[in-house]
Amino acid sequence: MDPEIDALDAYSRVVSSVAASLLPSVASLTVRSRRGEGAGSAVVYTPDGFVLTSAHVVAGADGGLAEFTNGTQTRFDVVGADPLADLAVLRIRETGVPPATLGNADDLRIGQLVVAVGNPLGLAGSVTAGVVSALGRSLPVRDGRHVRLIDDVIQTDAALNPGNSGGALADSTGKVVGVNTAVAGIGLGLAVPINANTRLIMSELMSSGKVRRAWLGVAGTPVPLPQPLAARTGQKKGLRLVEVVPGSPAGQAGLYVGDVMVSAGGRPIIGVQDVQRLMLGPAIGTRLPITVLRKDALVDVVAVPEPLD
Repeated sequence: MDPEIDALDAYSRVVSSVAASLLPSVASLTVRSRRGEGAGSAVVYTPDGFVLTSAHVVAGADGGLAEFTNGTQTRFDVVGADPLADLAVLRIRETGVPPATLGNADDLRIGQLVVAVGNPLGLAGSVTAGVVSALGRSLPVRDGRHVRLIDDVIQTDAALNPGNSGGALADSTGKVVGVNTAVAGIGLGLAVPINANTRLIMSELMSSGKVRRAWLGVAGTPVPLPQPLAARTGQKKGLRLVEVVPGSPAGQAGLYVGDVMVSAGGRPIIGVQDVQRLMLGPAIGTRLPITVLRKDALVDVVAVPEPLD
């Protein structure tokens, strides 16, 4: 048999298998709020009916209607939403919907097959396949006066149809590794990754309906580290501080403009996203050791992040 036909058959079997396993767990959402009526997709991820979608899909609403490919319709309530991660947790009132299995986007590699599964209004499930075309991208989002970068966004060439926002991005085993969030351009799609960071956000939304964030009070830009330090640590870049807010936790800890942040909490700091990863609820009020490069010397300080207002 032609090897190309064999490869296409294998590809089709993978996509069909992922679609068959995920479509029963993916809902079409109808949302009504003061902004009007909207629609999107969502994926059930626990046996007791917790559902994951994009925050912008349910913005301004406290509930709506979920419909599944088998015709089941049920009301849902918005448990909590985090616009700064573009994630929201819902809960459906129907029992017995099979949950999807969550994976880990940190294991993805460029060129890997992924499948986007949604349930746009009026379509009985929507499935497109493609590959991971880029990793580590950032997507700027805003909530009021706060602007944040969603880090490690997954870029794919799996086409996203209108209404697919909030749907699942799955790997070849059918595990959900991302939540489709936006169309980046013709033939491009973006998804918020499912990883340790977003699992913590989901957990906080489930338990309290909101995500607590910590504040350090710095802004910076990546710069190369001196070659001897880079060779010793295996870290090529650090974060040069271009702003330290007076009276902020960073200012009180003794950080200054011009310092190059090398590590915080025992983790390498290369960009702003690395600091953001640390600034979730558990960091509030706890001691955060920080190492900076100052005038060719490494200096250790301890900051205590405060709640983000």
